[in-house]
Amino acid sequence: MKTLRVGIIGTGFIGEQHVEAVRRIPGTEVAAIVDRNEDITKAASERLAVPKYYTDYRELLKDESIDVIHNCTPSSMHYAINIDAMKSGKHIYCEKPLTLDTKESSSLVEFAERYGVANGVNFNYRHNAMVQEMRERLRNQSVGKPLIIHGQYLQDWMMYDTDYNWRMDPKIGGQSRAVADIGSHCFDTSQYILGKKIVAVYAQLITVFPIRKRYEDAGDFSDDIGKVLKEINISSEDAAFIMVKYEDNTPGLFNISQICGGKKNGLEIVLSASKASLEWQQESPDKLFIGNRDVPNEILYVDRKYLTGGAKEY
Repeated sequence: MKTLRVGIIGTGFIGEQHVEAVRRIPGTEVAAIVDRNEDITKAASERLAVPKYYTDYRELLKDESIDVIHNCTPSSMHYAINIDAMKSGKHIYCEKPLTLDTKESSSLVEFAERYGVANGVNFNYRHNAMVQEMRERLRNQSVGKPLIIHGQYLQDWMMYDTDYNWRMDPKIGGQSRAVADIGSHCFDTSQYILGKKIVAVYAQLITVFPIRKRYEDAGDFSDDIGKVLKEINISSEDAAFIMVKYEDNTPGLFNISQICGGKKNGLEIVLSASKASLEWQQESPDKLFIGNRDVPNEILYVDRKYLTGGAKEY
């Protein structure tokens, strides 16, 4: 079988996660990385043992040995890079949010169909074995019919007014921050479990710090900062309370926050069904809580022999 050669655009926090993730998949190879700063890119290439590096993604797209592009750039760059990748005949896997607005995302769907390349957005949580198990148990009706689904995604990396990064610039990160960045995972994961799309939304967006202080040399999740450069007006949300309705009228509720102390990557999904409830927490990804009314509750540990249907493959 042909080894898929992957080129990763963006060498920040997420880009490095993609390098690690790709290397866990048989039949793949991280062949090149791209970033605009040559010193940073060269250092990342050596540190991550990636054989090639570029400072212009267009040069990567000219490399005929590359099969797949992983787009790990800031949100405002997704649209142009994705289109150029598809035009070059390369498959594309993009970080979310896919684009800054629905006009751009609709255009990308059309381009993907026109050029016939494989394409996807990195909603990775749906691939967890226990999320697959939740979906399977709902499909085989062993837990009954869905009554309510709710969840939360809590982080703390924006809880001080001195926390700042590019996601807060609407020209780079878009108009939405917490919802687009982490809330979108709640929407995708819950829709995947239910097999139904969200058709109605009621949301309260919360901006706790309308002004933040930007420090020099402040990077993602970094405490290595210098002096205050300036104060910046913030328009995007720090948190949100969101009610939703799915195609089958199942109601849902989500709590989204990047200002909750002690929470690092706290995604949690709870499905209340007519025979049992299912609860999955991303920070304990190998366990599924099964809540029962008349018999003892269960904690299911991930193991192929315990899983159901297609979940076994995960």
